[in-house]
Amino acid sequence: MRIVATSTFLMAAALTVVCSSTAAYAIGDKGDQAPPGPSGPSGGAKGNTLMAGVSQSSIEVTQVSGGKGGSSNKPVVPVDPNWKPPACWYEPVATSEQVKAAVDQLKKTPNENLVPVTPSLYWGQQLMVDHYEKGKTQSDGAEGYKNFNIGKKGKFWRGVVNPDMRDDPEAYDCEKNLFWQDAGTVPKIDHAPTPEVLASYAYNQIKVPETEVEMKPEGKSTVNLPTWVWLDKGKFEPVKVRAELPHTNLYAETTAKPVSLHLDPGTADAETFPADGECAVNEDGSIGAPYTKGSSKEDPPCGITYLRATGGEPYRLKASITWEITWEGTGGAGGDLPNGTFEGTQDVDVQEIQSINR
Repeated sequence: MRIVATSTFLMAAALTVVCSSTAAYAIGDKGDQAPPGPSGPSGGAKGNTLMAGVSQSSIEVTQVSGGKGGSSNKPVVPVDPNWKPPACWYEPVATSEQVKAAVDQLKKTPNENLVPVTPSLYWGQQLMVDHYEKGKTQSDGAEGYKNFNIGKKGKFWRGVVNPDMRDDPEAYDCEKNLFWQDAGTVPKIDHAPTPEVLASYAYNQIKVPETEVEMKPEGKSTVNLPTWVWLDKGKFEPVKVRAELPHTNLYAETTAKPVSLHLDPGTADAETFPADGECAVNEDGSIGAPYTKGSSKEDPPCGITYLRATGGEPYRLKASITWEITWEGTGGAGGDLPNGTFEGTQDVDVQEIQSINR
């Protein structure tokens, strides 16, 4: 259900609860199209619901570079479990003409449509007309608008819920009613968009290749003989994602750079190289080194020596890459975000013989 205010000076106790079957009319669709008429219980055009509108960001995300692997790429997981991107922020959502069109539609069907003015608050005809057309002040002291500010350059802004965090209690902290902002300016309020907000949003859009390491020997390792492990520099390269908020000149580019590979052999009966299992990225972007003929007596720069053979069930080798996350954006802003990780697992069979034909 959703909360709807139906007159200008309603107190919280007088707010009316309306069932979700009431048609919803969203404004400020992407591309600045004129608001469509209602299309039944789902509301809006193309089946979009009103809640989809308030949780649908207009931030444009593009992958600038990296990320080879295509559809098999996966999101990284922050190493800091307490870090999370902003749950909500404000964005420009509608022109003067779009708000007027929404109110005109309310006048035609006042009992069927509502306009979202915050992520959780919806207004009917009287409040919309009084505040945005006639300029009446709200009960909280917010000044109204004359004729929807038609003729002025700018847009109406509204809180937007991060679509990845709809269940977070902080997702509904952006409850300032639909408000006007002059063109070329950004509001100086809590939860206003910033380059860092865009960078954090882009963090969740980063997709990296699945972690599957190359090994030598292939197929089966041998007890007490090292298994060489490496990653191809061509696949595991930095991934850069750009996020832009239209009509604000705000942008950020977030870059994930692989910095190390951690090996977990899947058994305590093993030794890793290096001893802590942390293989650093080489200067050329590769990790570890492929086995070459004549290296059988050498310790690999990245690898594992299994001390006990598998007994029917293979060991589950875990290989996790740490990705260093940095960003830069509008006006030379920039900084670091928590490192991310992605883990892959592979089966490893280990045989008892003490030599191997390399």
